[in-house]
Amino acid sequence: MGFKVGMTHIVRELDKPGSRMHKKDIVEAVTLVEAPPMVVVGLIGYVDTPFGKKNGGIVWAQHLGKSVIRRFYKSWYKAKKKSFSKT
Repeated sequence: MGFKVGMTHIVRELDKPGSRMHKKDIVEAVTLVEAPPMVVVGLIGYVDTPFGKKNGGIVWAQHLGKSVIRRFYKSWYKAKKKSFSKT
């Protein structure tokens, strides 16, 4: 896509009512990282608690290929293959 990997900067307008920097331009450092194409199979949401972050919930994709499900088993050939089948 033409992205270069490395450090650069962006200029943005700060939107923080009550701050003396409200509606002023600020410069921030950003890092661009190149990554191979990926397929997301699930997301985990976390909740802040006084004791640290806790798992809030997991959302899985509606259709997972057989090659993805095989990775969840230690012995695929012996398994009953019931994960993600809702039974």
